Amino acid sequence: MRPGRDNIAAPDLPGGLAWVGTEPESMPALTAGGPALVHFVEFAQLNSVRTLPYLAEWHRRYRDAGLGVIGVQAPRFPFAAEPGAVAAGLEQLGVEFPVAIDADHELWAAYGCEGWPSLFLWSLGGALSWVHFGEGEYRATEEAIQAELRELDALRDLPEPMAPLRASDGPGARVIPPTPEYFPGGSWERPWVAGADGEDLALDYQAGGAFASVEGEGQIEVEVDGQWRTIPAGPAPGLRTLAEHPRHEAHNLILRPAPGVKIWSVSFAAGVP
Repeated sequence: MRPGRDNIAAPDLPGGLAWVGTEPESMPALTAGGPALVHFVEFAQLNSVRTLPYLAEWHRRYRDAGLGVIGVQAPRFPFAAEPGAVAAGLEQLGVEFPVAIDADHELWAAYGCEGWPSLFLWSLGGALSWVHFGEGEYRATEEAIQAELRELDALRDLPEPMAPLRASDGPGARVIPPTPEYFPGGSWERPWVAGADGEDLALDYQAGGAFASVEGEGQIEVEVDGQWRTIPAGPAPGLRTLAEHPRHEAHNLILRPAPGVKIWSVSFAAGVP
């Protein structure tokens, strides 16, 4: 959405942040050359991970036209503040733009983020041009990027905006809210640990897909409606796909991880009717 006023300036990047990739000199320096996207994510959180293919493609498409892209890893889980884990998780997801690790949520607070992910587009010179919280609005966001780039060069040839990667991503798509996220350890602050807290997890859900935020080494046996398969828990912590469905569906899920594997959350994607 467009901001309520046109003079909101980009907060600068605080010193002392750890970075994965090349640290920008500053936000004023970044926006001096063109518009800039700042995207707050958590590499082990479902909604964040689902937006990253769009960010990666916008970075590829528009960096030579003057768009700067940086990510901000705002940790939700303890392991997600560790630079080694963040670097490995981002590499698994194919992220190539620089990402700051906002371990103390200093930038998160300065930007007024409302959840994962949170996206901010800054114009040439550093005024807020576009903001979006959560998934969705991909075409509108890309059109906002293109509008900013045309301020630099009105005659530049720009591609047609990306086609939706999922049925639920299209403009005006109707989706059904999924089963709420489940924290098997009792809260988002405590994981469920295989062996210490039990041998398996069982739950029913209705969604377009099921995913787990996982930490540890070994394998996870996954059963969906009686059909078993095995997925790796590691080596790096992150989000693991348990099941994906063409639309909103009801299923039974059982997880049987190797001893010591931590399950921080089980989350569900919205599906189309």
